[in-house]
Amino acid sequence: MSEEEMKSVEEPNSKEDPKSKEEPKSKEEPKSKEEPKSKEEPKSKEEPKSKEESNNGWERSVLEKVALSAIAEQKAARRWGIFFKLSILTYLFIILFLAMGWTAKMDNLPEKHTALVELKGVISSDSPASAESVIQGLNDAFKDKHTQGVILRINSPGGSPVQAGYINDEIRRLRLLYPHIPLYAVVEDVCASGGYYVAVAADKIFVNKASMVGSIGVLMDGFGFTGIMDKLGVERRLLSAGVNKGFLDPFSPINDTQKEFAKSMLKDIHEQFIDVVRKGRGKRLQETPDMFSGLVWVGQRSIELGLADAIGSTEQVAREVIKADDIVDYTPRENVAERFAKRIGATAAESLLNLGSSARSFHLR
Repeated sequence: MSEEEMKSVEEPNSKEDPKSKEEPKSKEEPKSKEEPKSKEEPKSKEEPKSKEESNNGWERSVLEKVALSAIAEQKAARRWGIFFKLSILTYLFIILFLAMGWTAKMDNLPEKHTALVELKGVISSDSPASAESVIQGLNDAFKDKHTQGVILRINSPGGSPVQAGYINDEIRRLRLLYPHIPLYAVVEDVCASGGYYVAVAADKIFVNKASMVGSIGVLMDGFGFTGIMDKLGVERRLLSAGVNKGFLDPFSPINDTQKEFAKSMLKDIHEQFIDVVRKGRGKRLQETPDMFSGLVWVGQRSIELGLADAIGSTEQVAREVIKADDIVDYTPRENVAERFAKRIGATAAESLLNLGSSARSFHLR
């Protein structure tokens, strides 16, 4: 191939190369100029917006933290408030629970123990020394399989012969029903009249050397207001169907016939009392002319007369006689609600009832 042909071939290639190089440059130049403009313009506008958003974001985060902390504090305060309210309610409920006497007897009682029942105060249907209360305690004591013996602790001047009779009869029944469990009466300060009526049902009677024992008698007491009514000019207007319906009315003059009838009733009750004492004490009783006259004797003298058996206290009898040192109290206790109801609801009614019937009630004292 000649030199001229080679030149002719190279020339068109050399001409096409600059064109091919220039065309893309002409097309790319405007793009390269426009692109930086479009990028730079938004940057200048977006910079202040990003600062405001960052400031707003910081404020929002602070506000959120403050709000959340306030909510947390409120929740904590509510929780503590609920806790203290529940604590107060629980405390009040426990007090009420104990006051109302809703506590049950302990199941873990000593295997061998002495059961104690108290008869304290005047014996009447509406007192702690009522037959219902004492009988309940005695039954609970005898029914317990761990009871080795029962002590009836007495400190009473007497009271209703009916209530005393109920207790005496129940003691005799329980002694027959549970012959292996002895029952001892332990006298504290006084065991007179109705109190002694109950005590003679026990297996033995223990006293203190200074205790007052006896008063085996019956009385009926009251007041007469006729003289005061005459001075005040008050007239008693009593209407009745039946000659003796106004029996021993305190506002009317005493009637001799009614007086003698009342004495005969007292004599009948007195004879019942004497019979109960004789059956209870048996051959141990050393009768004297004045034994059933209503007199009382000190503890040592009552032992000599056979009205009591020996000197002894509750602890001494439990330890040395029953041979069970542990003492469990079975005495029913009145709760606060019962005492409140009795004082408020029954005081007025009882005062009116006693005013009209005081002259017609019998007392073993």
